[in-house]
Amino acid sequence: MIDDREQNILERALKALERTAGIHGRVVDGQADRADTIVEIEANGQRHPYVAQIKRVDRFAILRDIKNLHAPYGQAPQPLLVAPRLTAETAEKCRELDLQFIDATGNAYLRGPGLYVLVKGQRPIEGDDHLLIGHEAKRAGTATHLRVIFALLCKPELLNAPYRDIVQVAGVALGTIGWVFNDLADRGFTTGQRKGDRVMLERRKLIDEWITTYPITLRPKLNPRRFKAPQPDWWKALDITQYGAQWGTEVAAANLTGYLRPNAVTIYLHKENGQHNLTRLVAENRLRPDTQGDIEILDAFWDFDDERPMAQTVPPLLAYADLAATLDPRNLEAAKLIHDQYLTPADAQA
Repeated sequence: MIDDREQNILERALKALERTAGIHGRVVDGQADRADTIVEIEANGQRHPYVAQIKRVDRFAILRDIKNLHAPYGQAPQPLLVAPRLTAETAEKCRELDLQFIDATGNAYLRGPGLYVLVKGQRPIEGDDHLLIGHEAKRAGTATHLRVIFALLCKPELLNAPYRDIVQVAGVALGTIGWVFNDLADRGFTTGQRKGDRVMLERRKLIDEWITTYPITLRPKLNPRRFKAPQPDWWKALDITQYGAQWGTEVAAANLTGYLRPNAVTIYLHKENGQHNLTRLVAENRLRPDTQGDIEILDAFWDFDDERPMAQTVPPLLAYADLAATLDPRNLEAAKLIHDQYLTPADAQA
């Protein structure tokens, strides 16, 4: 049985689908034993039934869970994710998993006999922002807040440092810092309101929150660009720090654990001389732009004077978050190794 808010999201999603794709959908009477409700989409004279799951997607793992929930039941009717809003990156992840969806802003991925719809990048109509995230997530899950929390998790000494030190490391406005500390205290992650008195109470829980929120909220804002290289092993002998950059995701996992053989390359490029360094990196390694390329370059969002455990590799927390977000089983294994080797010891000290 769905509640009033879920009913509202479903109704808006069906209306938005008709607006952006010209396709009509309706709720079918009856209850689904493994879904919130049953939805029928009409296209080209055919009716396509779906078992719908109405969810707010704040982590990629939800997509995998929905897909796995319905796997034992075969192909028909297929699962349909109904969400308040899906970012372009989340929509692409759904497409990769072949998880069909509609959302309340008009984004959709539907496929079947005589049916194919892919709409991404639709934004909410003014006044509908309340549909996207709950009140608590609005406070705690903004991109600027995630920058500050990342700095605090990677450098615990910043918890009681002057605000200006945190600003320099996280690259946010001075006024943001107080709001973050108030939020962390309100939600029981820290105790003590004054500099010198603060103590981290729930470090492990805050790490879990950060890694699930980062891929959807902050990562898409890091100017992601994709490239292709002439040779797959072009990066192996490269000192990436000469370009003011660090290895992320799979290369980071290989460096940190020695476990993973990278199939894709992620690079985080720091802002100092960023454009010049990017131009050098691309030219000297003969990279070419390719929207489907296996090299991804993103803007770094932190500035640590002393990177550990190694300067060529992003902080373990970031490598862990990126690996977990791929939902690739081998990357998940590498993520667990990073957690156990680099994050759990810090948890024990908190």
